[in-house]
Amino acid sequence: MYRVPWLLGGWFCVLASAFAEPPAAILQRALDELQPSSLSRAEQQAELEWFIAAARPLQGLQIRVIAERIATHEYEAFVLAPLFSELTGIRVIHEISGEDDVVNKLRAQQRTGLPLYDAFISDSDLLGQHFRDGQVLALTDFMAGQGAAFTLPSLALDDFIGLPFVTAPDGKLYQLPDQQFANLYWYRQDWFERAELRQAFQERYGYALDVPQNWSAYADIAEFFSEQVRELDGRRVYGHMDYGAYDPSLGWRLSDAWLGMAGVADVGLPNGVPVDDWGLRVEGCRPAGASMQRGGALDSPAAVYALRQYIDWLQRFAPPEARQMNFNQAGSVAAQGQIAQQIFWYTAFTGDYTRPGSPVVDEQGLPRWRVAPSPRGAYWREGMKSGYQDVGAWTLLKGSEPARQQAAWLYAQFVVSRSVSLRKTLVGLTPIRRSDLDSPAMQAAAPRLGGLVEFYRSAAARRWTPTGANVPDYSGMASLWWRYLYPALDGRQSAQQALQALAGAFDEHLARLSGSQAHACAPRLNSRSDPQHWLRQPGAPWPALADEQPAGRTLPYAEALHAWD
Repeated sequence: MYRVPWLLGGWFCVLASAFAEPPAAILQRALDELQPSSLSRAEQQAELEWFIAAARPLQGLQIRVIAERIATHEYEAFVLAPLFSELTGIRVIHEISGEDDVVNKLRAQQRTGLPLYDAFISDSDLLGQHFRDGQVLALTDFMAGQGAAFTLPSLALDDFIGLPFVTAPDGKLYQLPDQQFANLYWYRQDWFERAELRQAFQERYGYALDVPQNWSAYADIAEFFSEQVRELDGRRVYGHMDYGAYDPSLGWRLSDAWLGMAGVADVGLPNGVPVDDWGLRVEGCRPAGASMQRGGALDSPAAVYALRQYIDWLQRFAPPEARQMNFNQAGSVAAQGQIAQQIFWYTAFTGDYTRPGSPVVDEQGLPRWRVAPSPRGAYWREGMKSGYQDVGAWTLLKGSEPARQQAAWLYAQFVVSRSVSLRKTLVGLTPIRRSDLDSPAMQAAAPRLGGLVEFYRSAAARRWTPTGANVPDYSGMASLWWRYLYPALDGRQSAQQALQALAGAFDEHLARLSGSQAHACAPRLNSRSDPQHWLRQPGAPWPALADEQPAGRTLPYAEALHAWD
């Protein structure tokens, strides 16, 4: 068994002494731990032996990395970091912290220049910031230069399903995917299949109780379970789950493509062009404004509709305590067995929903639930992105010692290598490689994962995308979402007022950046004009629809799955 890492003030510190036992024994133990693999045993051994050889010039170094608190990164910290240390002689301190803290520490290192960490696993949402600010290593250049001798020959970049999300408009790779999860529609398939519930829903709403294809159907189903059914098997049930606490995670709830799902942006992938799902208009590669006065869509009718729907459903259909919950608190609530559906459900929580004995798992260990394509808002049209996908990716900053960069790069590649990635995916359920998704082991696991594997093997997974490269200062702008939109949630402002304030704050932030960023893709604001001018132009911002509540539409699960293709 591996040494148990020390837990010191929230830090997972791996202080494994290199080669405490014969190298052959360590290698054998590594091979035993890292099963299954998409590689043959011989290929896997050759890859691990390459890491041992490549690390010899760096033995004795200690590196420090940081990642957010999810199961995938805990497996890295507790198992893979000590294993890498014992194989290579490079000591790893793998810190686990909150997502907001990871971003703050990245900003602190960039601001002060102090070498706090040798690598960060941070969201690809920061890509637009990384390629503009000149402080992040362009991995394309690094792999051709000082990192060439330390780049795994079998890294197989084209095997990474999220590579487009970490490639900037300049064509260079700035981050290396470590884990991915998407927000999808989640529902209790066993409840939806009950004959008496199907009949009651059909009689009341005039269509079948199946997977909702638009927000109108989602709202009907939410109302049905929360206000009509109310109780199943002796328990109070709800047709919707969400969260609404005054907390930074409220920003993720709203910025992570909720507006895109509503149809705020233009058509285009991975993000709308020229207006994206943050409502930012981008001319070429230059952000030009968020407000309708400058051609953006953050305060447009579609955005107001999106915010109103979120607030209305939270207040009418979710458990009352949901309004005081944050992202982490709300994540596993539906696994307790009282929620019928959840429109904004992150697949990172899949592990909580597959545990034996859970109310949402049957006697054979199979899920009583399924995930399906997210229903879309009234403004959505074909060719737009369909939802959000989080890609946590290895990020190295300039300015540190070359040897430390090389050591951190070796560790980053180790935890995403084909020798490791399938085993890590089965532990954390955040897949990054096509070869893992196509493997017999993943296919065997698929029935207990409720549609997760089917989603990631589908062509439609490309329509679930991160924030993208348009946002020039993600770490500075992301916090504006929750601070400016919470007043609409607690009733102090209307949705229109809150979004106008947020759009104005975004414009001011972009104006400041335009004077401080020297990059060719730095913001350059459009002049203010009458919003009606932009509403008359083709594309976003879209004019208000006469009917924002069209008739509900559903599809049987099997047909809904085909929508992914």
